[in-house]
Amino acid sequence: MSDMINLEASVRPNVGKGAARAARRQQLVPGIIYGAGASPQALTVKFNELFKLLKAGKFKSTLIELKLGDKSEKVICRDVQKDTLRNLPTHVDFLRLSETSRINLFIPVEFKNQTTSPGIKRGGVLTVVRPEVELIVNATEIPSELEVDLNDFELGDTINISNINLPEGAETTIQGRDFVIANIQSPSGLKSAEDEEDSPETEAEEGNEVDVETENNEPN
Repeated sequence: MSDMINLEASVRPNVGKGAARAARRQQLVPGIIYGAGASPQALTVKFNELFKLLKAGKFKSTLIELKLGDKSEKVICRDVQKDTLRNLPTHVDFLRLSETSRINLFIPVEFKNQTTSPGIKRGGVLTVVRPEVELIVNATEIPSELEVDLNDFELGDTINISNINLPEGAETTIQGRDFVIANIQSPSGLKSAEDEEDSPETEAEEGNEVDVETENNEPN
């Protein structure tokens, strides 16, 4: 299960573009919290705190304990709008969660034991097809990552979603097929070199080069 992070927010009494600009001038990021059958509430969070959490990563897939006024609510970030020029947060949306909520989240895939993997030790290269997988999960049981132990895979193996143990109660949004997560392949350069060494045409060409060289070295 993913770690829960804490974030403080303040009620935003005024809404609209003017109020949002005024909040940003005070180093605050305007936002909103909604869902779980309650009325939407405008809020602000401190820019520095939000920016630090965004830089740490996985912000949109981590459960958040949001302290708003005299109460706390469990939420998940649904959207962060950013300045197109400076890539800085300008607005944030939070979704309230209940104990029975189920939500869609993209969960990152972590590949363990790359240095000891039999396939990689034999010269294979890990090619990641899906660095994250969209799951439907219980709001109170959000995994921080999906783990793949590469010690279980040889050169030429394909890693499918069926090779990953999903958290209890979680399911993929893609149903009906065992989709690919990654594979361990031979490097294309190495494969080409091996093909050339085994090629009869290459051997014939090498023989012709020897004949030409011998002919050129004969005395006049």
